[in-house]
Amino acid sequence: MAQGVYRFGEFELDPARFQLTCDGEPVRVEPRAFDLLRLLVTHHDRVVTKQEILEHVWQTEYVSDAALTTALRTVRRAVGDTGADQRVIRTAHGRGYQVVAPVEIVGAAADDAVAGLIVPVAPSPEAPAASPAAREAERPAVRPSAELQTIRYCSAADGARIAYATVGEGPVLMKAANWITHLDLEWDSPVWSHWVRGLARGRTLVRYDERGCGMSDWSVPGFSFEDWVTDLETVVAATGLERFPLLGVSQGAAVAIDYAARHPEKVSSLILAGGYVLGRMKRARDDAERAAAALDIDLARVGWGREDPTFMRVFASQFLPRGSQREWDEFTAFQRRTTSDENAVRFLEEFALIDVREQAARVSCPTLILHSRDDGRVPIDQARELASLIPRSRLVLLDSASHLIGEAEPAWPEFLAHIDEFLSDPSHS
Repeated sequence: MAQGVYRFGEFELDPARFQLTCDGEPVRVEPRAFDLLRLLVTHHDRVVTKQEILEHVWQTEYVSDAALTTALRTVRRAVGDTGADQRVIRTAHGRGYQVVAPVEIVGAAADDAVAGLIVPVAPSPEAPAASPAAREAERPAVRPSAELQTIRYCSAADGARIAYATVGEGPVLMKAANWITHLDLEWDSPVWSHWVRGLARGRTLVRYDERGCGMSDWSVPGFSFEDWVTDLETVVAATGLERFPLLGVSQGAAVAIDYAARHPEKVSSLILAGGYVLGRMKRARDDAERAAAALDIDLARVGWGREDPTFMRVFASQFLPRGSQREWDEFTAFQRRTTSDENAVRFLEEFALIDVREQAARVSCPTLILHSRDDGRVPIDQARELASLIPRSRLVLLDSASHLIGEAEPAWPEFLAHIDEFLSDPSHS
């Protein structure tokens, strides 16, 4: 396969520089969609099978049809194509996809970056060292690591020190803090490691540990929902960000909603994953549900500091319902290292009283709501409530029972694909 810069219509694709342009102007394409476009364009002389796409874009054979469809839709939008017109990319039903627009190779590449998409080239003594262009072409596929993370501290108005971290390169994604996090230990966590790497691929991820948790101060003057929102404001000020997309996960979704309602000039778009409008005590409809909410707090009060992990596994089973015993034990050990038993109880008591219905109705930016259909921690009706309250929102339900989707689940690549597509939409900037 010839290598170089590929021109089709008003577009040019430069695989070595990881760049797509239209009439000389850069076109922003999220990394996975770019990988798919690069694969199709560089092999425009034939149909590229679905199996090839899964192996060389996702590096797995287990990707949902929805994830592939989403990535393909993003690619078509980037090159001015549609699934109905198919002037650039044609669907070969039952076989795969092919670029049908006339393609001209207008430059010669000096590296093996493109060929490596289909046939990995192993280094050998006879092979020349990879050129800078080749290394740059490979860079987006490198998974961000803890060694590339920068951790800093800022101080809230009440003196609480908040640890925040940046990792990755590219457009910024700010993540509001949530419970059970640790900026350093997350890289080996069965719950968080794939989240950090997946969210930082092709972008700069900014995240922080909330007060009382992780690498932030555990002993703090205030421990309220208002303090959590103020801490997000503090981190934003410390990073100097002017406008950015904001991600909220679990209880962090409520913090993100409140912040977006207060600062519409700051938040370009909002992503909510496993979020809720009302805490467990607030949404309890009868004595039985109130007792269940109280039991949640009692389990933390009794079990957090004990050597017997029985109580802690209740939380592990809710976050990782299909996890192995080893994964539950690892998660239990991770929980204990993120906060104290006293703070765990304080967190759960505050979570139970969350109510952001009024704030949700005031969110004005485009919002993507992602939720597992069978989430055992936060019921699906909370996602539906969010979608009904936030004016410019879209709800996507994922085939999972996990509150935090696991890396091995088919829903995980679909989850990332929806985020990539949402963030690549120019109307959301």
